[in-house]
Amino acid sequence: MQLVAKTSAPDFKQKPLPPGRIKITRALKSLLEQKEFSAITTAEIARKAGVTDALIYKYFKDKRDLLHQILSEYLEQYRTQITHELKGIEGTLNKLRKLIWSHINVYATNRVFARILLIEVRNYPDYYKSETYGRVKEYSDIVLQIIKEGIRNREIRDDLPPKLLRHSILGSIEQVCLSGITFGKNIDSDVLTEQLCEFIFKGIKKEVD
Repeated sequence: MQLVAKTSAPDFKQKPLPPGRIKITRALKSLLEQKEFSAITTAEIARKAGVTDALIYKYFKDKRDLLHQILSEYLEQYRTQITHELKGIEGTLNKLRKLIWSHINVYATNRVFARILLIEVRNYPDYYKSETYGRVKEYSDIVLQIIKEGIRNREIRDDLPPKLLRHSILGSIEQVCLSGITFGKNIDSDVLTEQLCEFIFKGIKKEVD
């Protein structure tokens, strides 16, 4: 993105990513469509990208740091997307339905992103201290704010902890998608959204007095 300044001010431009770095991230994304991360070597990434091994270590600490950077990019793209999609939607439950559908759909259509997030990074403690995990929490906060809005508007029960509701929603999404992601099966975003919303909303919706 380029920031265009007025004629009387200096022209500030965001520094573009180096072409070599872009080639490396694209190479790993391509390889992850074919095999598991643990089976991919740094040399293989370099060959796929058409660069030297040394260039990988110029931009990334190691292979796992490269994986985290790719995940971070995916997460930022999705956070921006869902923030835009939620604008103009009235009603907390409608917002949650949209968020649930969008979350499932991104897993269904971007299996590399889904596998990195749900399978590849979580077994390593350093992930939970990383900048990448910070992006996950940013998205999680969006869900929490919607739930709190629903409680304030008396659309959602106020006798259940908001964070517990958030964990229930996000955990349910992951569970219904995990088998499809692990074994390469079809994930039907529409059907799963309807089933989850039917189940979740019956438990959290505030009854009218």
